[in-house]
Amino acid sequence: MTTRPLDTFDKSIIRALQRDASLSQRDLAEKVGLSQNACWRRLTRLREEGVIMGQTIRVNMQALGQGLTVYAMVRTRHHSLAWLEKFRKSVLAIENVVDFYRIAGDYDYMIKIVARDMNDFDRVYQKLIGDNELETVTSYIAMEAIANGRDIPA
Repeated sequence: MTTRPLDTFDKSIIRALQRDASLSQRDLAEKVGLSQNACWRRLTRLREEGVIMGQTIRVNMQALGQGLTVYAMVRTRHHSLAWLEKFRKSVLAIENVVDFYRIAGDYDYMIKIVARDMNDFDRVYQKLIGDNELETVTSYIAMEAIANGRDIPA
């Protein structure tokens, strides 16, 4: 990861691509006020430095039949590296897990899970607790996504 400060052109490129990653090289250069070559060099450098980490799309969860979002808060008594590695592998093997964080506070981990419905979530939950020795799992069901997948400020 770069420690070099980003200038206004770099930030403009990042903002533009977060809004629409499908922009052509020409359209991106036009949007940020650079020549195509200068824009391409900056974009290449941002990727090489790890500032831009790939290119993805946002998907409507409802259209894919994934109508339920659950945040599972996990507390464990285990904190060894071996246990953590096993836990990470186990959680990441569950395709319904879309975000997974080790956190500070009352819980140790926060897992964002998408599911078709409550029965589908229960299947995921049973897999989570069946594969891991956990002290507490508290699940919060999201009722409405007010802001989801917002752009990172640049």
